[in-house]
Amino acid sequence: MNLRRRGVTLVELLIVTMIIGLIAAVSFPAISSGLESLRLRSASDSLVSFLNAGLNRAQRRQEAVEVAISIKDNRVSLTSASLARTLDMPNGVTIEQVWPKLAVETDAPRLFLLLPGGAIPRIGIEIANRKGVRQIVRVNPMTGVPEIERIAADQEVTQ
Repeated sequence: MNLRRRGVTLVELLIVTMIIGLIAAVSFPAISSGLESLRLRSASDSLVSFLNAGLNRAQRRQEAVEVAISIKDNRVSLTSASLARTLDMPNGVTIEQVWPKLAVETDAPRLFLLLPGGAIPRIGIEIANRKGVRQIVRVNPMTGVPEIERIAADQEVTQ
């Protein structure tokens, strides 16, 4: 009697598993790099929205709004008479520098005051991801609109 057995042998299963593992290992660095870039872009967009909320509140509600930027705590806070909000940077994204630089840097949060009808302060927040890619979110003092600027790896930042 000639019975034909159908199915997959253990060797065939191991070969397919090894091929899938090899494809996953080759594609992992590209995927993780893409996720890091996505986190940085998302953090930049969140900072723009957060600063816009503070600027809008100062102008529309006629309230003074304090912007506190803490490098040590990796967070930005907005505080006014009727508002208290905090934006924590996502995992893997850090606040590297607050512009303009002070003559003597401390661990204390940098404070900026947004006054209704007043001049908009020059605020710049430099953020970076684990791969070293940096961006600056700046508030344009002429228009009052936050902007995102990408910094090349070898570029020195001036303000």
